Amino acid sequence: MVVRPLDLLDLDDLLSDDERAARALARRVADDHVRPDVAGWYENGDPPIRDLAVELGKAGLFGMHLTGFGLSGVSTVAYGLACMELEAADSGVRSLVSVQGSLVMYAIWRYGSDEQRDRWLPALAAGRSIGCFGLAEPDHGSDPTGMSTRARRDGDDWVLDGVKTWILNAPIADVAVIWARAEKGVAGFAVPTDTPGFSAREFRHNMSLRASAVGELVLDGVRLPESARLPGARSLMAPLSCLTEARLSIVFGVLGAARDCLDATLDYAAGREQFGRPISGFQLTQAKLADMAVELQKGFLLALHLGRMRDAGGAPLRPEQVSVGKLNNVRESIKIARQCRTILGGNGIRGELPVMRHASNLESVLTYEGTSEIHQLSIGQKLTGLNAFSR
Repeated sequence: MVVRPLDLLDLDDLLSDDERAARALARRVADDHVRPDVAGWYENGDPPIRDLAVELGKAGLFGMHLTGFGLSGVSTVAYGLACMELEAADSGVRSLVSVQGSLVMYAIWRYGSDEQRDRWLPALAAGRSIGCFGLAEPDHGSDPTGMSTRARRDGDDWVLDGVKTWILNAPIADVAVIWARAEKGVAGFAVPTDTPGFSAREFRHNMSLRASAVGELVLDGVRLPESARLPGARSLMAPLSCLTEARLSIVFGVLGAARDCLDATLDYAAGREQFGRPISGFQLTQAKLADMAVELQKGFLLALHLGRMRDAGGAPLRPEQVSVGKLNNVRESIKIARQCRTILGGNGIRGELPVMRHASNLESVLTYEGTSEIHQLSIGQKLTGLNAFSR
């Protein structure tokens, strides 16, 4: 009997009915609203993000792991499985859900005022509003401690100046969560994007995540009232905690891209004949398929373990624990995508098959929210007690 990659170890037996339901919901949304058109969005670089956001909002996929304000408050594992299904369709779609829910909504949910939560969370959850998360800067990507964006007091107001770059949703966002260095620590702000002095520029010639909108934010004397500041955020630990939250969705999500590559490759190899037999019958091909399936199982078990730890409550996951998940699962997923391409031969670069698109997208996921090297150093610091980030 032929089994699919994640069925080798009967891993579904480890999931609850609610977790399977969340996965099925995300799969239906992906099948209905993403898969039919995503190859064209990717090729043309023109995804209908606002329309898609409304559909994702109707399904309750934005901020689904948060509680209150009409949010469903599902488990971390359920949210992760939903992200896995969305990324099986396209990394850009999962990134939209991650940025909206795990960065923007989470920042406002955890660090915002009641007024900010009431104003933004329902609209963001419904997809009526779109958010972006402004932390990375042109000269400070992996090192946010060097942040150049400044927030200064001017009477009762705040004035923000700076540039944020490689920001998902930047060109279309209605609200930007902006992190800036203040007189005392790092402050966060929920900035309506129609505020005078705020502008965004779209990056148009990306070769990856083309079913997304990515760009740069410029803050030139942006004047904000005190009510725009996130009152619970007082140090760099606030945005870093948001990144830790979002990385869990990546740990699960990238496995979806890897699984979709492997599924497509298994189907192709079964039907593609060379030398008088399907190429799936050759030893070299089966060795590749077996190794990829094993890594997919291991990655899923790692993601599930981290999700279960997060759901158990108590102390939050430590950064190095999430680093293990992000480092391993992204690294192995991109290896799977590249190996699948070798089995597909020349057809592997065609848009009719998803493998090259997934491989290209995963190049971005490999970099954002901590490069592999940064996560290696995070783990290394914990193992040795020595900080290799700085002298």
